[in-house]
Amino acid sequence: MFDFLDDYDVLGAFWTTVQLTLLSAVGSLVWGTLLAAMRVGPVPLMRGFGTAYVNIVRNIPLTVIILFASLGLKDTLSISLGASDVDTATFRLAVLGLVVYTAAFVCEAIRAGINTVPVGQAEAARAIGLTFNQVLFLVVLPQAFRAAVLPLTNVLIALTKNTTVAAAIGVAEAALLMKNMVEKEAQLLLISAIIAFGFCLLTLPTGLILGRVGKKVAVKR
Repeated sequence: MFDFLDDYDVLGAFWTTVQLTLLSAVGSLVWGTLLAAMRVGPVPLMRGFGTAYVNIVRNIPLTVIILFASLGLKDTLSISLGASDVDTATFRLAVLGLVVYTAAFVCEAIRAGINTVPVGQAEAARAIGLTFNQVLFLVVLPQAFRAAVLPLTNVLIALTKNTTVAAAIGVAEAALLMKNMVEKEAQLLLISAIIAFGFCLLTLPTGLILGRVGKKVAVKR
């Protein structure tokens, strides 16, 4: 029943999915944290930029962003992010598109965590002479991250599933492999079940582990 799988690199496709997820998660966490800092910062221009970015990007379909990264940056502007071959350039641009999109959701998750930190703690930190950046990164964000573990877990699971959109620009991940298998094999239900099982193996442990971590590190108030 599963003999046809010998002709396809299923593990390699899911490894590409894992790489897309991990790299995009790191980039989204960094950029999303900076956006959250902008949204709660004292500078009106930065607050406006952060708010506009989140509201605009969240309402653009991810497919549009991924296609723009490929057709707009690579094909039109010849931006390949330092890649020497087409496959690497496509992969990096897919990561960029996922980071741009996912960071908006990371920002909101972290901002929600920031709102759980009592205002008095920030005021006390400012009273002893700390600057805004020191208050944010030394006092507020450490507590905000603890409160945002569960929301960030949901974002990470959504990101794992969103990597399938990278198939639209030819990244050889699980969704593109599924498309090729369906076109060549007459076993739609079996192929769909295999790919679905693979994504369950990626997302279910993530949700269970980070869910327990989130409950353990949550700040008791």
